[in-house]
Amino acid sequence: MARPGGRERDAGGWASTTRGTVARGVMATCAVVMGLVPVGAALAQGFPNHAIRIINPYAAGGPSELVTRVVASGLSTELGQPVLIEAKPGAGTVIGADFVAKAAPDGYTLLLTTLAPVIVQPLINPNIPYDARRDFAPVGLFASVPNLIAVHPSLPVRTLAELVERARREPGRLTYASAGTGTSPHLAGELLRQMAGIDITHVPYRGAAPAVVDVVSGEVAVSFLNITTQIQYVRTGRLRPLAMTTASRSVLLPEVPTVAESGYAGYIAESWNGLVAPAGTPRAVIDTLSRAMLKVMATPAARDKLLAMGAEERSLGPDAFAAYLAADEARLAPIVKALGLKPEQ
Repeated sequence: MARPGGRERDAGGWASTTRGTVARGVMATCAVVMGLVPVGAALAQGFPNHAIRIINPYAAGGPSELVTRVVASGLSTELGQPVLIEAKPGAGTVIGADFVAKAAPDGYTLLLTTLAPVIVQPLINPNIPYDARRDFAPVGLFASVPNLIAVHPSLPVRTLAELVERARREPGRLTYASAGTGTSPHLAGELLRQMAGIDITHVPYRGAAPAVVDVVSGEVAVSFLNITTQIQYVRTGRLRPLAMTTASRSVLLPEVPTVAESGYAGYIAESWNGLVAPAGTPRAVIDTLSRAMLKVMATPAARDKLLAMGAEERSLGPDAFAAYLAADEARLAPIVKALGLKPEQ
């Protein structure tokens, strides 16, 4: 069935890139009348012939955007057209995601996605204006970015154990900043709160960039943010790193232990970045975008740029990314439910 005013959707699972829209139906009719190639190939011929927009659902200048600039620059070279990043933050990534869900399914408007808009928000927000499974078609995964727990130097703690001890002595007084409700950093903070049995107050922002500013200024005591946003402040002593939230240590901060190494076995809160298109985007267009993305991410130059920011190349094509999304959703659903997360008001 189709959502009123929306595009045709599959009955379940991530949106097929071979299903149609009204516009594609018109193209198909023209193709038949003129004796041309099938509709998907017809739309893909000459693609792209103008600029492509990647919608960033976070505040401009955050870690996801910094990582995506590497991809956008490479895509522009590969595809021969400008690839622009446009920030549309708000509502825990819902505003930007909804914009893309309702965009024309022609490959010219893509969503820079993390787990927040396509997995967590649908789990915590009953009034979300899109259906992540049915309104998006996966293009590909391109990077993973570790989260880092850090504190302002004025807070007299140097290890995660000391932070937990202080939080237990002063329940509710410590605040921690994240990139927004339902984001990977938010999950990281709430998972530690649950596992350590501490009461710390979440302060959500419209992205990591404004969040780190308030932690560096001392307005918020603790940060649960991507390493990309924080590394420059760690190196200059304006933030003190305590622990990585991933399964292994970062090559940029090899001396900083993981949360699991710090006494919380099984703790993992990963972050990743990928691209999705509006459902109904022709498979031929999806494949053109994905092939270009995978080619860019296979270059040493792109990998080195990501690594310099603390990110790692992690490439998957459309089908593998769809499977990854389904598996990550299955993994996170019970965790999110147990944490009792609520959407931003």
